[in-house]
Amino acid sequence: MKAFLAAPHVEALPFTTPFVGPEQLMREAGLVSLLRLGANESAFGPSPKAIEAMAAELPHLWCYGDPESYALRAELALRHGRAIGEIGVGAGIDDLMGLAVRAFLAPGESALATRGTYPTFGYHVAGYGGKLATVDYTSDGFVDVDALITAAHRLRPAILYVANPDNPSGSVLPAGEIERLCEALPERTLLFLDEAYAEFAENERAFADIDSPQVLRARTFSKVYGMAGARIGYVITAERNVRTLQKICLQYGVNRNAQVGALAALGDDAFKRRVVAEVAAGRADYYALARSLGRAYLQSHTNFVCIDFESAERATLAVSDLLRRGVFVRKPGAPPLDRFIRVSVGMPDQRRDFARQLAATAEALPS
Repeated sequence: MKAFLAAPHVEALPFTTPFVGPEQLMREAGLVSLLRLGANESAFGPSPKAIEAMAAELPHLWCYGDPESYALRAELALRHGRAIGEIGVGAGIDDLMGLAVRAFLAPGESALATRGTYPTFGYHVAGYGGKLATVDYTSDGFVDVDALITAAHRLRPAILYVANPDNPSGSVLPAGEIERLCEALPERTLLFLDEAYAEFAENERAFADIDSPQVLRARTFSKVYGMAGARIGYVITAERNVRTLQKICLQYGVNRNAQVGALAALGDDAFKRRVVAEVAAGRADYYALARSLGRAYLQSHTNFVCIDFESAERATLAVSDLLRRGVFVRKPGAPPLDRFIRVSVGMPDQRRDFARQLAATAEALPS
């Protein structure tokens, strides 16, 4: 019997996923528990107000969610000072990213990103028949705006992807650099700004609030709001872009309970401030830990920190040894960041446990 083949561009793709989940790592390693510090989840969980609202809504799970996410979009529009038509809601940034690639990048067209940045964007580009071009980080691990502008002028990509703050480096581009990038965009290039970690930056108000049909800003409830498992996020962009995404989105693709929880989470600013403060304290703990081990690290504007292990090979050994000890972290995949391990900020007891295990791993590595 002949094999039934997929579309040619899909058939040609290698079998891969952007991330191997901690559950799979546990199965492969035969572990029954895992210190989850590799996926940048918020160990501080969702707001109690969100939990209460979602629990109260559970009896109504027989109902579909509002396909317009009207109440949530109205509140988000108010908070961002935009019209409701300029807000779109989806099942997390990954979903919205896929919609943007489908909507704005035709098969065979190019997209542009930094090599080694959040890989799901490239996963969507390949899956929908596009071609991903990349530029490197600067030698010190920052997004290279000049290189992106030069490449954009040469390639005229349909979409330019920038994570700000960046994942995996944790660095942030100030508003002036984002504005410079936006002003330099070719005529038909969409700038997809992934702002998943924006709330953790020291001065969130410094983020560029560019009102341009060429810019799509994406945010999530997965990080500071602690709702990664609920899968909900949103975009801020021109109303025409929102309508374009709505043409191809899954009509009932946003979880009803997630809509309820996200709306309640927005009403708990005190909880959000506590999470931001705790994450800042956790970053400081990791900086101190790195210094105690004689290791460099990158200043982060996110809920994770990159700690230097001097080479990609040693960083890979460190990740493997930590997993053997029941600790899940990740490492960036491309230079110059591939010599680092990346660890999410956990609760204080989790950070203490990680510190012990990392010290043992550092001691165990060959000199």
